Parts: sequence; structure tokens; C-alpha cells
Amino acid sequence: MAGQLTGIRVVEFLGLGPAPFGCLLLADLGAEVLTVTRPGQSTAAMVRNRSLLELDLKDPQSVAFVREVIDTADVVVESFRPGVVERLGLAPERLRERNPGLIVTRMTGWGQTGPLAPRAGHDINYIAITGALDLARRPGLAPMPSANLVGDFAGGGMYLVIAVLSALVERARTGAGAVIDVAIVDGTTYLTTMLHEYRNLGMWSDTPGTNRLDTGAPYYDSYETADGGYVAVGALEDKFFEQLADVLGLTPEERVGREDKENWPRLRERIAATIRSRTRAEWTEIAERVDACIAPVLSLAEAGTHPQLAARGVLHRTSGDGWVPVLPLGHTAAPVDAAELLERWGFGVPAAELGGVGIPSQGT
Repeated sequence: MAGQLTGIRVVEFLGLGPAPFGCLLLADLGAEVLTVTRPGQSTAAMVRNRSLLELDLKDPQSVAFVREVIDTADVVVESFRPGVVERLGLAPERLRERNPGLIVTRMTGWGQTGPLAPRAGHDINYIAITGALDLARRPGLAPMPSANLVGDFAGGGMYLVIAVLSALVERARTGAGAVIDVAIVDGTTYLTTMLHEYRNLGMWSDTPGTNRLDTGAPYYDSYETADGGYVAVGALEDKFFEQLADVLGLTPEERVGREDKENWPRLRERIAATIRSRTRAEWTEIAERVDACIAPVLSLAEAGTHPQLAARGVLHRTSGDGWVPVLPLGHTAAPVDAAELLERWGFGVPAAELGGVGIPSQGT
């Protein structure tokens, strides 16, 4: 099956986190992605559906070669620190002079401008200054990052793909490419839109763990079960809370005033005690019968065994107990050798004959 982005050519300079994730998504949507790696660079993760080409960008011949390849591309994705591609002789403006329809996507944490632009950082740093990290903590406890999902992949990688797709639409209308400054801090800040609006309306407190969505409300939290597992409860609306109350056996008195924060400690204690009376498996079975908004908290190893994810086909088993997430609307193809892809793009000289160029094993 052809992907939605079939015919789109992407040259990716392999980096970490959000950029390879964004290019993974572009590749899974059908784009042809030529991934340029450094000599000896690890390519263990997030390079499926890609053609890998090893280039020493300190070698002028290699830079000249990749510049010619970019002349035939639709999109370039780079995640170097600001100024690096300029020093390599691959400045976006220079590339677009040669290829006016080219979309150059610059993926960084802090962005190309601002006082922190030249500084190093990782997901936890980026989400820290946006307020997103402060949301993930209980009163009196330190913030707990959710791995690097919020900054790198949601605020960064997904934002990158949206920016590229938008630029492709604009190019189809005008014929002009673009240089896009994609920053994790920008995308992550945008993710907090609803909470900023709630705060502006007086519906969100700056005190952690006192709001409906940050574990403040007892009907929106995780609770330990009898066997040491956990279930997530998210009965926000009245109709779902009533079904939760029925499942938990709450008395009429215990159901009254659930929005009164004075009642939250008492209600939390009651919910916690009842959840502890059954195992996670028992609560999972109950959750499948009623709209009480209860779900088991599963590990990555367990997620693929859940009937809902299995029905959606979003996780494919690898060897052992491993899983590979896939995009249901995407396009999964066998990786193409870089020499074959380059020939398809009109480059008849085998890459292996060029100085500083090699073709490593392909990603799966």
C-alpha cells in the first residue's frame, strides 16, 4: 500500500530524540527518507523505513555530494546546534538558492534564537521552563518527568511533522519552500494551551496536586490494587462518577459534594480502600462492563497484550517480549538500500565509490 507521502523525498541528518522520531513518522507515512549518519554513529532506534548513508561531513567531497542530493529533495531535517550547518557549508539559505522549493526543518530544543539557543539541553530541561514539568508532581514531592514523551516526542517530533506537512501544503499552493525553526519549547508550550486558559479563567491553581487533572481530584488519579498493581481512575463527568460510585459501593452521603475540595481527602481515602480490596485483573474485568472510566496501569511489556491495543493493531511483536509501535494509517515497508534509493533519485555513481561515504546496515 502506498503511503500518503509517497513521492516526497527527505534528507535527514540523524540526531537524537525528536528529529529521528519525526522522520520515522514521515517515513511511516510513505516518504522516502535518506538518513545521513556520522561514521560509527549508533543507528539502533527509530530508523525503520529509512535508507542509511554514512558520511563524514568534515570531508569536502562528502559535503559536496550530499549538497547535490539535497538539490533533488523536498525536505531536509537537521538537529544540530545553531550555526553548525552553516560551518559545514550547508546553510539553509544556500541550499534554497539551489533548490527554491526545498523545506529546511531545523529541530532543536531551545530554537534558533533566544538566550539559550546555543546551550545544551534535554527533554527535562525544555519542559521545565514551559511549566509542563511542574504539572507532574504531587504536593511536597519533586516533579516526575514522563520519560521524554512530553518534550522530545509530543512537543518536538509531532510538532516537526506538523510543520513539515504545513510547509508542503503551502509549497503546493505557492511553489516556494521554507526554512522552519522547530523548537521543543515552542511545541511543548503550545501543548499547555488548555491549562493556560483554565488558569486565566481562575479554574487552575498554581499549587501542584490541587486541580482536577493533576491528581488533586480523587476521581482522577491512580490507585494501588490488592496485588500491588495500579488502576487509573478518570471519572470526571457526573454520569461516569455515578457509575464509579456504583462499582465502589459508595453510599448516597459519600457521593454528595464531590466538587467540594474539603471533601476530597475523605473521598480519596474511601476510593483507595475499595480499590485495594481487589486485584488489578479483577478491576480490569469490571472496567470492561461499565463506563466508570477505570483502566489498568500497564507496563510497556504488558501493553501489547491488552485487547484494545491488539484490536487496533498498534503494537507488533518482535523477538522475545518486545513490541514495535506502528501507525495504523501509515505505510510499513522494507528498508531500501541507500545505493538503490540514490539511483532512484538520479545518482548513478555508487555511494561506496565516493571518499568518506559508506552504506551501513539498514534500519528495521
